[in-house]
Amino acid sequence: KQMEAIKISLENPAYEGDIEYRVHSADIGWQSWTGNGETAGVTGRNKQMEAIEIRFTGEMEKEYDIYYRAHIADYGWLDWTANGKSAGSEGLSKRIEAIEIKVVQKGGSAPGKTVRPFIKK
Repeated sequence: KQMEAIKISLENPAYEGDIEYRVHSADIGWQSWTGNGETAGVTGRNKQMEAIEIRFTGEMEKEYDIYYRAHIADYGWLDWTANGKSAGSEGLSKRIEAIEIKVVQKGGSAPGKTVRPFIKK
């Protein structure tokens, strides 16, 4: 099943700041940054998410790294990326089927391999 949109929010953040994210949707491309529980992507138009970027702002950005990875059609789980870099694919028409997100103390180890988080045609 494809993901068409996502909402991400911080609950009880340890520091001031927010979370921002944007997605690349089929036939639309990269959309504007949004955050704080707002919808990224489109609903009701059958436009799959193909890539995502996520980042912290403010003190949260100074204290934590946000790692994430995408599971895409025909490839499975891609590697981890962080802090506003792209995860998923672009130009391949491969839908995101799942996303995993982990917060790590700034400068800490990535939760896994970081070699291939994004595939672009």
